Amino acid sequence: MSLFVPKFDESVIVRDAAAEVIGGDPVGVKLLADSSATGGALSTVRVTLAEGADGAFPHVHNNSAEMFYLLDGAAEVLSGDDVVTAERGDLIVVPPGRPHAFAAAPGATADLLIVITPGVERFEYFRHLQRIRLGELTPESLLEVQDLYDNHFLKSAAWEGRH
Repeated sequence: MSLFVPKFDESVIVRDAAAEVIGGDPVGVKLLADSSATGGALSTVRVTLAEGADGAFPHVHNNSAEMFYLLDGAAEVLSGDDVVTAERGDLIVVPPGRPHAFAAAPGATADLLIVITPGVERFEYFRHLQRIRLGELTPESLLEVQDLYDNHFLKSAAWEGRH
């Protein structure tokens, strides 16, 4: 096991009113701190999901763990072959290499704090997703940047069969 020591000199303070928000309804992403701001320690966003909204399709990060903390509501989270319903105050940490996905639980909204560690530059990834939503890029364009963002999509029978 190696120890990663992040390198940054000042505390990272992100004021709510100053944070960039991408999207809105049904999926809003508030960009809080990217890897470059935290010396590689972490990347963090806040994701709000309307009732029935998908947050992320099944994927894996080869080099980072991902933490999901439910600020409010309820979310379904895929971890490996298990689909867990998390509620307000619940925490799920998915290790590197483990397939995962998340969505608002049926009949619920979800408000999640998501942290990836060690950090990966993720803000541009979320901006890329927004350009896809706006029709400026194709969904296939994500295949070209999977390695850049350590975000590798895959199929999951557990996720597809959850309802």
